[in-house]
Amino acid sequence: MTVSDPFEKLKEQVDSADQRIRASAQQGVDELKAMVDQARTKADTHAAQLSAKAQAAGNQAEAHWNQVQGDWDRHVKQIRARIDAKKAEHDADMAERDADWAEADAYDAVEFAQAAIEEAEYAVLDAVMARKDADVLAAAR
Repeated sequence: MTVSDPFEKLKEQVDSADQRIRASAQQGVDELKAMVDQARTKADTHAAQLSAKAQAAGNQAEAHWNQVQGDWDRHVKQIRARIDAKKAEHDADMAERDADWAEADAYDAVEFAQAAIEEAEYAVLDAVMARKDADVLAAAR
């Protein structure tokens, strides 16, 4: 496996998510709720895996990534708390405000993902360059 393989997997994941998001507009309420619940379960599972990985890395984890993870965890908790709180509301005006908040949260999550993809691209390219440099130096010995 090369260092660029996870980047390809990320692209496939984005394409798959895009297909599910586009298909969601055609779903009924029950089907959409099931899709939302499944997406939340997947997101929770992945967040737990990232947290476990960061803990396992311990002292080797860079402070920057710990900060990014912490910021993301706080952001997710705020979104989840808002989503859970709004489920009890039935007022049409409240529902409109909740939809606005949910859309804003979605835009924020997409912007975060875009930044993460750019950071991942940089990290992968830097790793490829580091490997080439190491190979050149090893060949020169």
